[in-house]
Amino acid sequence: MNHETPQPPEATHHYFRLQLSSTPRGARLARLLAVEQLREWGVRLTAPRQIIAELASNAVRHGHVKGRDFALALDLSPARLRIELVDTRGDKDLEPTAPPWYAEQGRGLLLVAAFADDWGVDWGPVPRKTVWAEVRLREESQWG
Repeated sequence: MNHETPQPPEATHHYFRLQLSSTPRGARLARLLAVEQLREWGVRLTAPRQIIAELASNAVRHGHVKGRDFALALDLSPARLRIELVDTRGDKDLEPTAPPWYAEQGRGLLLVAAFADDWGVDWGPVPRKTVWAEVRLREESQWG
């Protein structure tokens, strides 16, 4: 009987990018397709799913410019997953602030900050902005 200890897969780097319409349907497709890609890569989904949902929703709600799309990118290395959402509203500053307790919206960036190990905004080239979040991967989220 062979009792080998499972070994992690070879260190690989994966990249996935989508360009989608800046509509509620585009945000929904971003979430669904990204989650399927992450599942295929073997990444645990709790934090990335929530981050992608919030950033895609924000790209459509706050980053929408008529006639322009948004892009979603996933960059997976052995140590971390980087999620990027690029929209064409580089004129809108982002600062996570708590809305009044009774508000039904306005907590998206607070959720991103809570689920991500790090996050931020890269500005440009004009008129673009890229909102990114990184999640450090634990060994068990990648294999076995």
